[in-house]
Amino acid sequence: MTDLSREGPVAFIGLGMMGRPMAARLAAAGFDVRGADPVPEAREALVDAGGRAFATAQEAAEGASVVITMLPDGKVVRDVLLGSGGAAEVLAPGALVVDMSSSAPLDTRSLAADLAALGISMIDAPVSGGVRRVLDGTLTIMVGGEAEPIARAQPLLAAMGKAIIPTGPIGSGHAVKALNNYVSAAGLAAACEAVLIAEKFGVDPAVLVDVLNVSTGKNNSTEVKLKPFILSGTFASGFSMALMAKDLRTAADLARELGVGESGTTSAAELWAAASAALGKSADHTEIHRYLIRNNN
Repeated sequence: MTDLSREGPVAFIGLGMMGRPMAARLAAAGFDVRGADPVPEAREALVDAGGRAFATAQEAAEGASVVITMLPDGKVVRDVLLGSGGAAEVLAPGALVVDMSSSAPLDTRSLAADLAALGISMIDAPVSGGVRRVLDGTLTIMVGGEAEPIARAQPLLAAMGKAIIPTGPIGSGHAVKALNNYVSAAGLAAACEAVLIAEKFGVDPAVLVDVLNVSTGKNNSTEVKLKPFILSGTFASGFSMALMAKDLRTAADLARELGVGESGTTSAAELWAAASAALGKSADHTEIHRYLIRNNN
C-alpha cells in the first residue's frame, strides 16, 4: 500500500474537461491535491471533490513535491512553469513535474533540460481515452522519461489510468500520443469516406459497418464511433475537432523535424485543420463526417 503522505501535496495545474475529473480521481484516492485554474467553477468542482483550489499555478505549487500539468499545449506548460510568476519558482530541488498535456515532443525535451538545471525532474505522460475513461479510471497513459521518476509517479498514474506504458526517453510519451492520434484520425477519415461511398451506391451504412467490424477493415472508429456518434447524428464523443487537429499538427511537425517521409501526416494535419476551421472549435472530432459530406456535395 502506497504511503500517500510520503510525497506531500500534489499540484494539479489545469482543471478543464479532462483535468478536472483526473484531479478528482487523485483526491478520491487519498492524495492531497492542490488544483489551479483561472475558472472559478473549475476550482469549486475540485473543492467539492475533496481537493484544494487556487487561482494561480504558483499558489498551488507552493509546498508541492509533484506538479501535474494538463494544459492546452507545451508552450502553455513552459510558461506556467518557467514564465514570470511560474510554478518552478516555488518548487524545491527534487520536485517532479508530470506533463500530461498533449505537447510537442522536442519542446518537451528542451523543457525537461531547463527544469533539470533547477534540480527538478520531469516525465511526460499524455493520455488517451477521453472523459468517459477518466471517470472510470481506465485511461491509457503513455509515459516518457527515466525509470526512477516514472516509478515515483506510478501511484498517481495508477489512480487515473489502467494501461500505463513506458515509451522510452523524455518526450517519447508525447510523440506516441501524437502518432496514436494520427493513426486514429486517419482510420476515422477513411471509415467516414467509405460510408459516404457506400451510401451513394445504395448500401445501408449500418450494413457496411457490420461488415467492417468482422473483417480486415475493423478499427477503433468502426467499432466505437461510426454507429454511436456518426450514423446516429449525435456527434458527441467528447473529444474536440480542434484538439485532434492540434495533435495531428504535432505529428506532422515531428515527422518534418526528424526528416521522415511525412506525406501521410501532412495530409491528415491539413484535412483536420481545414475541418476545424470550417466547423468551429466546439465541433466534436466525429464531425469530420459532416465536413466530408460538405466537401462532396
